[in-house]
Amino acid sequence: MNELLNIAFSTDFAFSILRVATPILFAALGALISNKAGIVNIGLEGIMLDSALTGVVVSAQTGSAWVGLAGAVLAGLLIAAILGFFTLKFRTHIILGGVAVNMFASGGTVFILYLVSGDKGASTSLKSEVLPNVRIPLVEDIPVLGPILSGHHLLTYVALLSVVAMYYLLKRMPLGLRIRSVGENPHAAQSVGVRVNRVQFTALLLSGLFASLGGAYMSMGYLSLFSRDMTAGRGWIGIAAEAVGRSTTVGTFLSSLVFGAADALANALQILKIPSELVATTPYVTTVVGLTVYAIAEARLKKRKARRHSPSDS
Repeated sequence: MNELLNIAFSTDFAFSILRVATPILFAALGALISNKAGIVNIGLEGIMLDSALTGVVVSAQTGSAWVGLAGAVLAGLLIAAILGFFTLKFRTHIILGGVAVNMFASGGTVFILYLVSGDKGASTSLKSEVLPNVRIPLVEDIPVLGPILSGHHLLTYVALLSVVAMYYLLKRMPLGLRIRSVGENPHAAQSVGVRVNRVQFTALLLSGLFASLGGAYMSMGYLSLFSRDMTAGRGWIGIAAEAVGRSTTVGTFLSSLVFGAADALANALQILKIPSELVATTPYVTTVVGLTVYAIAEARLKKRKARRHSPSDS
């Protein structure tokens, strides 16, 4: 127990929370922006997986991590655009479309990887590039905070800045206001001249952008290669984090950190004499517990609203 406490309250553990929470946070932001527009994107897992493979392949072919990142982002935007096209143009069910994206990504990435490199499980034969870690001047010299906040992967800082950008977008920018209005009442928004389909399509593209950054981080930061189903449910956990965060920017950020802490704890427990099968379930058990707490809180909130509006109270 003392060893576990020493791990949990160390700066290395706090550092690892931000590290492992990065892809979850990107997925959660993607879920947030699409849900705010009233269109649920459950294809985040597939977009992350496709972008992870694209980043590795493009960076290996070009010898540039930045070109690989651009390729990963373009792949995510393309898949989100296709999903939006079929959903908004041909009225395909968004849930079925998201399931199709996830299923294609799971098997399709392995097939494409085999065609490109001959590898079946991991891109070991591809010399892929990785994006750099960044040390922050002055901050890295601060006791306690320095080792926690400095030295992270570039995309970790992009994820943190994205939280601020998301908050500003939804609260201050005209596009964010249109996204929120479409999500709350599309008919009312349309009556005042808002193009609902265009706004929802834009929200899906932004959702794909965030998911693609999360996928690129997985294969060009968290690891330096692509492996089969390497996202390991992080897209789904991001959706759960957005729900637990009650579709707010700050709440989504904090819940992503909680899920990231559970994942980091699972990694830390591997050094203790605990069965690996049990350790591997930690992030998913945390997800189930978080969604259970969220469901109970929502049920209580609905009961309170029903009591306030009941005829007996009037």
